[in-house]
Amino acid sequence: MAEPRPVDPPAPGTRDRVLVGILALCAVLEALLRDDLPAPLVSVLVTAGLAPLLLWRRSRPLEVAVAVFGTVTAVDVVLLLVEGTVIEQTTLVYVLLVPYALVRWGSGREAVLGLGVAMVPATLSAIADWNGPAEAIGGFGVLAAIVALGFAVRTQGQARGRRLEQARAEERVQLARELHDTVAHHVSAIAVQAQAGRALATSDPAAPLQALAVIEVEASRTLAEMRSIVRVLRAAEPAESVEMAPQSGVADLVRLSDVTAGGPPVDVRVATDVGDLPPAVDAAVYRIAQEAVTNARRHARNATRIEVRLAGDRAAVSLDVCDDGEPVAPVATAGFGLTGMAERAALLGGECTAGPRADRGWAVRARLPRQVPA
Repeated sequence: MAEPRPVDPPAPGTRDRVLVGILALCAVLEALLRDDLPAPLVSVLVTAGLAPLLLWRRSRPLEVAVAVFGTVTAVDVVLLLVEGTVIEQTTLVYVLLVPYALVRWGSGREAVLGLGVAMVPATLSAIADWNGPAEAIGGFGVLAAIVALGFAVRTQGQARGRRLEQARAEERVQLARELHDTVAHHVSAIAVQAQAGRALATSDPAAPLQALAVIEVEASRTLAEMRSIVRVLRAAEPAESVEMAPQSGVADLVRLSDVTAGGPPVDVRVATDVGDLPPAVDAAVYRIAQEAVTNARRHARNATRIEVRLAGDRAAVSLDVCDDGEPVAPVATAGFGLTGMAERAALLGGECTAGPRADRGWAVRARLPRQVPA
């Protein structure tokens, strides 16, 4: 009863209007060709007159059900009193579309009320044309099958909507992770150089100029990264050609030791047995290392060195990023960077941990499988 209506029901289209026209024509032809049709004029008026209501069966399912089945019930009662029969026009079978639309597009309350109204003419028809329990059970069985079909289609549509919403949420998380990993690295270098330039301004007059030069380079890289991401997101059509740089990977780890990035020097060592990694693992290794180095440059106090070590065996690759900064306490809550690194590893079936080292500094350790599901 508490189930809400599905959102955005389809508006009446050309096929709906064609269907109404065909039903009206069939009602007239049936009345002309059948000699055994009781009350043919009334049957044609009811059958053809109610057909246009099908245009609103999705947007107003309860109102259509009440109008259709209420009219049929009233006419059946009058015919039973006058001629001892009910409407027997075969074309009127289209009313089965109404309970389907009730369950498919109506709220739970509307479906219950509408089906209750639909049972009245169905029961009258079964009693008036009683031909044994088998035929009555078959008729109600058809109605039950129509209701079950509407419920199944409704459930499938809801499941599809949930899958689409989940996909959108995953895309938003992935976009946030990529923005953080690509842009935050350069912004952190800008912040480090600005702090260094201000601290050394009094002792070294040339330091601010050197810091500004590095800030200019990093700012240009940041703008380039942002523009490339925005260009991809604003592509008008899926087939539109967008120039994109290749995904960074293990081969690009050496760039993390770029002296223009500021902060303590970075020593990168990659074992020779690390190669032929899947693209997803290759990119994840670089992004995790990049984020770990960025965090060390920003937060490691009085660090003199950052080490990046990548090794592997036949089953997995192991990444270790550590610094020799002053001892720090474990963080109470993980930031976006730590969360993003853990998510990247978990999506590939690996794991990533971060925390203070036993002696001093901070360490990030990740282990990723060489083979991941497609």
